[in-house]
Amino acid sequence: MTATRMRQNFGARLLLLGALIGFVLSIFNYFWTGNGIHGTGGVLLVIITSAVMIILGAALAHWRTSSSRTHGILLVLLLIVILGTAFAAYLLEAWWVLGAATLALIGWLVDIGSDTTPQAVSASGLTVAVFALSASLGALLFGYTPEIRADENSLTSTSVTQAASSTPASGQVNVRYQGWYTFNGDLKAQKFSAATQITPQNVGDLKKAWEVHTGDVSTGDDTVPASDWSATPLFVNDTVYVGTPFYRIFALAPDTGKVKWSFNPHSTLKALTQPDMKSRGVAYWQAADPIAQKTCQKMIYMGTMDAKLFAVDADTGKLCESFADHGVLDINQWNTSNNKWPLSILQPPTVYKNQLFIGWAGKDWADSEAPPGTVFAVDAQTGKLNWTFNAIPPQEAKKTGTANVWASMSVDPEHGILYLPVSSPSPNFYGGNRTEKLPLATSVTALDTKTGKVLWSRQLVHHDLWDYDSNAAPTLVDLKQDGKTIPALVETSKMGFIFVLNRLTGEPVYPITEHPVPASDASGEHAAPTQPYPEVLEPTVGSFPGISKLADWASFGECSRTYKELRHDGLYTPPSVKGSLAYPSTAGGIEWGGGAVDPRSNVYVVNSSAVAQVYQLIPREEYEKKTKNGTPDGYYAQTGAPYGFYLHNFVNRWGMPCWKPPYGSLSAYNLDTGKLLWRKPFGEVQKWGFYMPDSWGSVTIGAPLITKSGVIFIGGSMDARVRAIDLKSGDVLWKAQVDAPAVANPSSYVYRGRQYIVFVVGGNAILKPQVSDQIVAYTLPDNS
Repeated sequence: MTATRMRQNFGARLLLLGALIGFVLSIFNYFWTGNGIHGTGGVLLVIITSAVMIILGAALAHWRTSSSRTHGILLVLLLIVILGTAFAAYLLEAWWVLGAATLALIGWLVDIGSDTTPQAVSASGLTVAVFALSASLGALLFGYTPEIRADENSLTSTSVTQAASSTPASGQVNVRYQGWYTFNGDLKAQKFSAATQITPQNVGDLKKAWEVHTGDVSTGDDTVPASDWSATPLFVNDTVYVGTPFYRIFALAPDTGKVKWSFNPHSTLKALTQPDMKSRGVAYWQAADPIAQKTCQKMIYMGTMDAKLFAVDADTGKLCESFADHGVLDINQWNTSNNKWPLSILQPPTVYKNQLFIGWAGKDWADSEAPPGTVFAVDAQTGKLNWTFNAIPPQEAKKTGTANVWASMSVDPEHGILYLPVSSPSPNFYGGNRTEKLPLATSVTALDTKTGKVLWSRQLVHHDLWDYDSNAAPTLVDLKQDGKTIPALVETSKMGFIFVLNRLTGEPVYPITEHPVPASDASGEHAAPTQPYPEVLEPTVGSFPGISKLADWASFGECSRTYKELRHDGLYTPPSVKGSLAYPSTAGGIEWGGGAVDPRSNVYVVNSSAVAQVYQLIPREEYEKKTKNGTPDGYYAQTGAPYGFYLHNFVNRWGMPCWKPPYGSLSAYNLDTGKLLWRKPFGEVQKWGFYMPDSWGSVTIGAPLITKSGVIFIGGSMDARVRAIDLKSGDVLWKAQVDAPAVANPSSYVYRGRQYIVFVVGGNAILKPQVSDQIVAYTLPDNS
């Protein structure tokens, strides 16, 4: 056998070996649920191309004695398949598969040097292959970073302190909650942990401490609607408490995840007001002086979509018989105006002193006349109604509705003030039937916790036509300016605006000015002539960035053609019959998680999306024709209004965003000065398993957490990863793959001298159709 023939055989075998390894690894990736790409079309594509590579490689070896032309054609086809497989593996971040493709490419290079290869194929193919090999090796060397690790020897502190407290109520002077005891960490919604064990220097050493799968998950393929789980795991009473989208409660051991007890209310698992099964978790209350041997001195509350609030003993999981009706409060008993659907309790109540403050969620975009926005204050032990707040005046309530509080709330414990993020009124995209001013709608409103009396209110959107709900609990923080301390709050918005107000008066800390905005051209509609713009803190979303050339090219100009047909006069362009471009849209901007603050430095961190949607009003007669045989996706009735509504993302036929990235960002501000410290794209877009460039960022849901040591923890991205980020620079210090997008606020606590970071991993169809029932905790290894 000649040296040329030996080299040919060796090259073909090396190519086949690489193809076979890639094929096997891709099958493994397709079925392994812990890698972030399992079951995706991208992995399936790599399986197919690896199989084709095997077939072509076998043909190359078998037809070795055939004409040089046949040999050359096979080599060209193989190069195309190898490079395509390598590129797909790179986008999947399947580094071992990329390594296998690189091995196949090396085999191809060995074979191409044979005398039987046509010179033209050899010369051009060699150039392409060498370049591709260099790129592949570079990707392997610099791309393989499933966890970004810091200096293992730079642990600066092992001291741990974490205590959060609410100001004691009268008769509750000994109450002091320890740990992460509310949806937002504490009553002030700061999402701040005073723990210092995990630092920027050692966070790269984090390991999984434990994980739990609750079993409460649905893809929507059976009788139970898809699950959408955004619960904050609470740590209080030396226990981790979590509520599931099926309304069960789990009490877990903080160090092992072992289930202490669980409670099942056997509630209706139907999408009564929401498209999915949703829950943002549980709330906790305890007596000032717990009586020994008496039950329900510590209580956990869990709401349901059918308007029930369950109260159970925090130590045993047994219903508290003294609360409401044997442990169950029916919120719908107070649903007396425009009662078209139940007042769904998907956000846990806000607990302060001996009261629960309860908001509710409704059925979006369905009706003009809907239940009007109310907040109920009830006794934490008995469920007795103390007072009710109404966002819509009774005389107006019969012809509109909502302006409800569906998100979390915050409390100033020193002054006894409750802060409400009030949503938009119905119908959400047409206001011709609600022409009277509704000053509490789409506002941040302050109430006296004892009486429910309105202390002040600041409307953030006038005559809201865009569903720009105030949707996150205001973050309370004391600012330092000119030697003075200002009691402030920070309210985020779907528009990407950040409003900073004096929390005692509602007056702006930084100027807010009224800007002229576009008028409506819809019959019967009268849009507000101006809207409030905060002037100092830079918005998280700017003006429309223009059409994505890639998406436009891939759709043969579809994006640019559609854009020319739409009305777009900037922010606050009203919905129209021709269709209006909304950027940012109701999807954000900043969503319900809000931001987090370090109260020592007043550095405020917030994640934000940049989503463009199309808003189209459809005259009633035309809407009825379009929906007579069923309601297509994206169509909403707005029953009682002269228009139905069509809403969809501004994407091309392939589902690619028609606007330029980034699609999500993470920003840090100095609240004392209003200065933007840094802003970086956050997360990665993932489609069919393929990861897009970091510079694109990801649509994001959930919120960050800040530790005293200067680490940000956050899930909330499409790529189903959780991350640790440097507070000073915004650089990613560590990341870990989880089972689905972690669209929930994380929590942090210290137990037996060790700090833990806990994520609920549930997924959300807004990001991608991937759901889970995972609760996962991370901590440092024993030797750190």
